[in-house]
Amino acid sequence: MVLNLDFLTSDDNSAANEVSSGSRDGELCLRFDVPSGNEFALPASGVREVMSVYFDRITPIPNASPYFLGTYNWRGQVIWVADLGQFLGDRVLVNTDQNEVSVLIVEEQELVMGFAVHTVANTEWLDIERVLPPDRQIPAAMKGYVKGIYSTGADRPELRLLDQVAILRSSQWTI
Repeated sequence: MVLNLDFLTSDDNSAANEVSSGSRDGELCLRFDVPSGNEFALPASGVREVMSVYFDRITPIPNASPYFLGTYNWRGQVIWVADLGQFLGDRVLVNTDQNEVSVLIVEEQELVMGFAVHTVANTEWLDIERVLPPDRQIPAAMKGYVKGIYSTGADRPELRLLDQVAILRSSQWTI
C-alpha cells in the first residue's frame, strides 16, 4: 500500500478534503503512532510517501546505529529505514516478526530517510494557534525533536508535533 502525497501541492481541494479533517487553516500534518501507542504528527510538506514495506525488502546493516532497521530501495535510491519510536526514546520496538511495517518516507533538501512506525492515522489540518511550546513533560530523548504540543481536546491525548529537519539532521544517527 502506498499513499502518495503529491496532492498536497495540487490546486484541487477535493483530494485534500478526502484525506484530511478540519479546515484548511493551519498546517497539514500526518498523524501516526509508534508501537508504544504514543501519537505524533509530522508536517505533511516533508513526507513524500507512506508505504507498507515487507521486512524482507529491508536489508539489515551490521554494526549500524541501533535505531536503523536497515536500507531499502526506494524508487531506485537506497535509503535508511529507522525505528522512529526507538529513536524518540520509546522502549517498545517495531515488531520485526510481522510481515510488513508502515514506513514514512521523509525528505528535507538532499536528505531522505524512511521512518518505521506502528500505524498511520490520517492527514489533518492543525490550527497553529493551538500548538503549544513543548513543556517539561516531554521525555529527554524527545527534546529537540518536538516542536510543539497540539491540544486535541479532552477526548483524545495531546499530539506531539515533530520537527523532521531536526530528526533528519540529528547527530544520534551516527552513534
